[in-house]
Amino acid sequence: MEDETRNAGGTMSKEQDTEGGKRPHDTELYVDVPRTRLPIVYHPIYNITFMGMEKLHPFDAGKWGKVVRFLKEERFVTDENMVPALEASEEDLKVAHTKSYLSSLKWSAIVAGITEIPPLMFLPNCLVQRRVLRPLRTQTGGTIMAGKLAMERGWAINIGGGFHHCSGDEGGGFCAYADITLAIKFLFERVEGVATATIIDLDAHQGNGHERDFLGDRRVFIMDVYNCHIYPRDRIAKRAIRRNVELDRGTQDAEYLRKVELHAAGALDEMRPDVVVYNAGTDVLAGDPLGGLAISPQGIIARDEIVFRAVRGRGIPILMVTSGGYQKMTARIIADSILNLHHQGLIGPEEGEGSSPKPIGSESSVSVSSVHTSV
Repeated sequence: MEDETRNAGGTMSKEQDTEGGKRPHDTELYVDVPRTRLPIVYHPIYNITFMGMEKLHPFDAGKWGKVVRFLKEERFVTDENMVPALEASEEDLKVAHTKSYLSSLKWSAIVAGITEIPPLMFLPNCLVQRRVLRPLRTQTGGTIMAGKLAMERGWAINIGGGFHHCSGDEGGGFCAYADITLAIKFLFERVEGVATATIIDLDAHQGNGHERDFLGDRRVFIMDVYNCHIYPRDRIAKRAIRRNVELDRGTQDAEYLRKVELHAAGALDEMRPDVVVYNAGTDVLAGDPLGGLAISPQGIIARDEIVFRAVRGRGIPILMVTSGGYQKMTARIIADSILNLHHQGLIGPEEGEGSSPKPIGSESSVSVSSVHTSV
């Protein structure tokens, strides 16, 4: 993709300082994006291919490119109308990460543990940086960029990201950088009027990374719906969850969608945030080797629509990241869900021209009962 973006230096004026009096660092990530581009962020470097080692982890490290290919086949996106992601620099990463943690990633053994790909420990770190961490840094940059776009356009989607097991000082679960934390901290520091945020985490796993980062921070409201019987079972992080919805193994569409709809509305009414970060993991899909739930493809599509209707119907900007999903078919489901959001008028190029999404409860919305009976 040709890069038409240019450095905007953030949205704060030179006279404005952050809460602690320290001015934000210079970054390439807060860029002006032409209105000809949709607020959908992606770069081909997202996809990790390295001597077949990516196949040693159940995560499909090429799913992001497949999502984009499906969206292109449906003529929803092109290389010209997406926003090309930029790699987060070390200074960008320091907004959330400690220096000691970033330094630890210079050891291949540490990266091997975080990504759960043991052979990486035997490789020179320069290769690990280039072929594994650089794609993850670029996805992280994409999430930060999408945060600014969401505030400008009302919605944004990073085709990658959602590394919700990584906190400022510790990675794990294939998550090396805390992109959700970073996106929110960038918004707090740089975008006037953004003082509160809600994280709606619907990945099958507990989002312990961002939960540890915002433990005790009342500006951030966390709703987490997850299988309580699987990794990471982080009791300390759990204290940060203000809408804690624990699911049993094998939970199916009807119960799942009812809880998502109920608690998403409740969370947004309990604290009306300035922005929502939606972690839309597809590892809730039936048959996922790590998620342990039994949600159908139609259920995932309905879930995403429920969240977007609840958020956009209240006039709140939303940033979506794609997070976990460990089956080959998840890329198709993510693409179909994005297309459904477009068909329902919840996202699309017309948003920049003054149109509004269809109201909550619209007859065209996917109902819980219809999805459940169709599987």
